[in-house]
Amino acid sequence: MAMRNDDRRTGPAHVELPEPEASGGLAANVPESLTVSIDLPVPVRTQPEDEARVALDDVAITPSYSDQPASATRSIDVVIHTVPQPEHLPEDEPAVIPPLPVDERQRGDAPSTAETASMLTAERMLDPKRNRRTPPEGFWQNGVYRGTFHMVNLGDSAKVRERKALDARIRKRLEGPTRFVPVLTRKGGVGKTTITTLLGMALADVRDDRVIAIDANPDRGTLAERINKQTRSTVRDLVTQAPGIRDFSELSTHVSRDVTRLDVLASDTDPLLSEAFDENDYNVVADVAARYYSLVLTDCGTGIVHSVMRATLQRADSVVVVSGGSVDEARLASETLTWLEANDYGHLVKNAIVALNTATQGTDLVKLDEIEAHFRSRVRDIVRIPYDAELAAGSVVRYAALRPFTRASARELAALVMDGLPARRDA
Repeated sequence: MAMRNDDRRTGPAHVELPEPEASGGLAANVPESLTVSIDLPVPVRTQPEDEARVALDDVAITPSYSDQPASATRSIDVVIHTVPQPEHLPEDEPAVIPPLPVDERQRGDAPSTAETASMLTAERMLDPKRNRRTPPEGFWQNGVYRGTFHMVNLGDSAKVRERKALDARIRKRLEGPTRFVPVLTRKGGVGKTTITTLLGMALADVRDDRVIAIDANPDRGTLAERINKQTRSTVRDLVTQAPGIRDFSELSTHVSRDVTRLDVLASDTDPLLSEAFDENDYNVVADVAARYYSLVLTDCGTGIVHSVMRATLQRADSVVVVSGGSVDEARLASETLTWLEANDYGHLVKNAIVALNTATQGTDLVKLDEIEAHFRSRVRDIVRIPYDAELAAGSVVRYAALRPFTRASARELAALVMDGLPARRDA
């Protein structure tokens, strides 16, 4: 007898019996078919482990948001309204752009309504028919430009391009607080005040901002005598009246201005008073100057250990060291660099410019190339300042009366100083 129960379902099971044998015996008494009903057990399903880990049945839910018991059920009725769609959608109408207002007034006529300053644009004011090309500079270049009725522009000459490039370096834009550049040396009589004057004039003549030179020499400086004096005020007067200075017009009464727009603040003429000018006084003057000037040059004295020197170097962004053309003058200038390095001002030495004044005595007896080679190994660059009769007089310096080579040297010194100043600096 064979029984099929592999499908595990409850219900009647059909049992098939073998065919009766032809011979007699017990098999002859068995009926041809027999139906037996057997109730099989209900299968129990075991939940797999991976399925049990992600099941949510064991997560307790606390229906705190409702007043109904947890076993209560809630029903939500969803009503769907069917919006009938039209058989034919209307076509989009083209957008209508209103025409621009037509200005019917003639050139020069007053508008019908008041205008603001923003309406004075370059496109409106400038005539496109006018030729606004800049004519070239240079005899030959300008002649070709005019001879061809402004059709051929060969550009500036090489000399003019060099001058404009130098102007661009001097006119370098400075963002942030005022930059301070002291001019110093340990040797007197090498032209430190003259170099300060030339540097200031070269800067102020090109730049659009304000430049001031402060005479901080505690031993009766002569910087104010290099320009036409317009006031008798000194650094002592500025220190006394500093709290009352409210604007630049009040400060301008304490300085003298050259034709190059260089402002100069004189030192005290009385040696007893000038000796009293100390570190605190210089800081007061520097703070006032920093409110109105972009560049401050400081004509320092020979007393390198004076308290004013300490305050000057603490504010310095770059320094100019002046050297004469003799052996002892060059040695003292080099010792100035050594002193700066020994007093934690090595960063100023690497960025320093040496102004070699060749108008001093003994210049013709030494090898200037060797002096320059020595300083180039220690500082960023060096500039020769030639002899000029305008400077040798020791009086008012007329910048326009200087020899071209002297002005070129002063401009090169100004460009090198500006190259070493950071274009942007936070306060």
